[in-house]
Amino acid sequence: MTEPELDFAEVRRAFDHAAASYDAHAVLQREVCDRLLERLDFMTLQPGRVLDVGSGTGYGLAHLHARYPAAELCALDIAPAMLAAARARLPQPTRAQRALSHLLPRSAPQRYAVCADMGRLPLAANSMNLVWSSLALQWARDLEATLKGLHRVLAPGGLLMFATFGPDTLKELRAAFAAIDDAPHVNQFIDLHDIGDMLMHAGFAGPVMEMEMLTLTYADLKTLMRDLKGIGAHNAATARRRGLLGKSAWTRLEQAYETQRCEGRLPASFEVIYGHAWAGDKTQREDGRQVIQLKIGERRRMLGLP
Repeated sequence: MTEPELDFAEVRRAFDHAAASYDAHAVLQREVCDRLLERLDFMTLQPGRVLDVGSGTGYGLAHLHARYPAAELCALDIAPAMLAAARARLPQPTRAQRALSHLLPRSAPQRYAVCADMGRLPLAANSMNLVWSSLALQWARDLEATLKGLHRVLAPGGLLMFATFGPDTLKELRAAFAAIDDAPHVNQFIDLHDIGDMLMHAGFAGPVMEMEMLTLTYADLKTLMRDLKGIGAHNAATARRRGLLGKSAWTRLEQAYETQRCEGRLPASFEVIYGHAWAGDKTQREDGRQVIQLKIGERRRMLGLP
C-alpha cells in the first residue's frame, strides 16, 4: 500500500480559497456527516472534551455542540478561513453570558479553534474524550502517524469516530483522465482494510469499519468539476500536472467521461469508509512496550513492611 504524496501548501490554499463557496457545494459532505452523527446514537458516551479534526465550515461542529452542550469543543483545521466560518456557525454568547464569563471564567464550556496540521497536533496527551473527523483523514500526509497522534490525545476510554474516502472514490473521473494522459489528476485514497490495520498499529482497540458507495449524478462534466472546486477538493498530488487543461485535452476528457453516461446523467461515485475505535486503557506504548504501574508503597503495606 502506497500513501498519497500531497502538496500541503496547495491543500491549505485550496481549502482557504473554498471557505466562502464550500457550503453551496457540499451536498455529499453534509450527507456523510449526518450518517456519521447517526452512529453516535449507539455510543453511550458523554464526553467532557471533543476534538473535531478537519472541522471545515463547522457543519459537524454545530451538531456536536447541540449533542454535547456541556462539553468543551475544539475545532481543528489547516485552513484559517474554514475555522473562521466554523466559529461563525456556532451560537454566539449573549452580552449577559459574556459578562458572566469574565466573573466566572468556567461558567460556560470553552470553545477553541486551532489552525494546525492534523498530523502534528499541538494538543496535550489524554486531553480529549471524543475525537471526531468527517471526511478529513484522506488529506493526512501520513495516515498511520496521524492516527497515532489522535490516539495520543485521547484519554483512556476515549472514542475515535471518523468517515473518509476509499480508493473507488471518483473512479469514473480517474478513468476518464487516464484516457487522455498518464499524469495523476485525482487524489489516491487508502483501502478500508489498510486503515483498520493502521488503527491497530496506532494502539486503538476494537476498531469497527464499514463501507458504502454513494453516487451523485451530473448533467455534464463542468458541473462536477465546479462542485469539486467549490469544496476545495483540488488535485493536490505532488506529481500533479500544473496549469489548466488545454481546450483539446478538455474535449477529450469530456468525450471519455461521456462513455459512462447512464440514464442521461454522468455518475460520480464516492466510496465512503466509516470507522470507530476506542483508545483503550492506554497501558501500552506506541512502540509496543507495556506500561506497568508499580505501587511499591501499597505492596510494602500488604507485606507488613515499614
